[in-house]
Amino acid sequence: MDRHQAMSIFQAVASDLSLAGAARRLNLSAPTVARAIDALERRLGVSLLQRSTRGVTLSAAGERFASDCRRLLQEVEDLEASARGLHALPRGQLTLAMPLLFGQQLLTPLLLDYLNHYPEVQLFAQYLDRFPNLHEEGVDVAVGIGDLPDSSLFALRVGSIRRVVCASPAYLAQHGVPATPQALAEHHLVHSSADARLPEWRFQQQGELLNLPFRPRLSCATQQAAIVAACRDAGLTRCMSYQVHELLEQGRLVRVLQAFEPPPVAVHLLYREGRKAAARVRSFVDFAVPRLREHPALGYDTGAA
Repeated sequence: MDRHQAMSIFQAVASDLSLAGAARRLNLSAPTVARAIDALERRLGVSLLQRSTRGVTLSAAGERFASDCRRLLQEVEDLEASARGLHALPRGQLTLAMPLLFGQQLLTPLLLDYLNHYPEVQLFAQYLDRFPNLHEEGVDVAVGIGDLPDSSLFALRVGSIRRVVCASPAYLAQHGVPATPQALAEHHLVHSSADARLPEWRFQQQGELLNLPFRPRLSCATQQAAIVAACRDAGLTRCMSYQVHELLEQGRLVRVLQAFEPPPVAVHLLYREGRKAAARVRSFVDFAVPRLREHPALGYDTGAA
């Protein structure tokens, strides 16, 4: 069995987490699949799967190898499609990586529109709080917020966002609107560890950055939970402006301390290989960039660098 076939079998097992499921998908016998995995593990000298009576799971080495297999098999498919003259047609799996709330609130409608335009493409969306390594993790396109990684990636700016502080109208009516960052000491604060690991918020005061430590009344593991709590009058919370754009528009939250907000943060779409990228990547970038630049939550300035 050649290496390409062995990788294809392992990728099917990794996707289904089932030897029998992979066998059915590939139209092979279960013993053939099991022998292929055993031979692959012997050649590599590592255990790729953890077997039990409940099925199989990937080992740490198996997870890394599955990611590499997915990327390499897709590259082989792209090369073969190019040789057959099909490279110009968007098709195959497109892997996207983005922060959870960015994907839910800004990208989901765009992704559905893209799929309607390109029915031969299958989308796999990864929601990550960190920026992925596109090459190692097999990601085609990623949303980057903040400083760009120093790499060979291609980046297109689609807008900018700010860190904002907001609360519900009912909370502000009862407790008052803080006039300065220092006034937050008199308020109930809702903190998310997804926003910052340490309980301090950054502001800009008289042209200088101010890191303001505080003791939150409520700490949440996710930004979404902190925003929900703020909508229910729990107190003031800090988040990215795009995360509460609709809530601000609806009047369910009110933005405060705008004069003290730090400078805006750029948002980019990042991808590999530029115009030499596969058609599915080029078509998505060309489709998404102008639409994101028009989105009011990103406040894109066409004169920005």
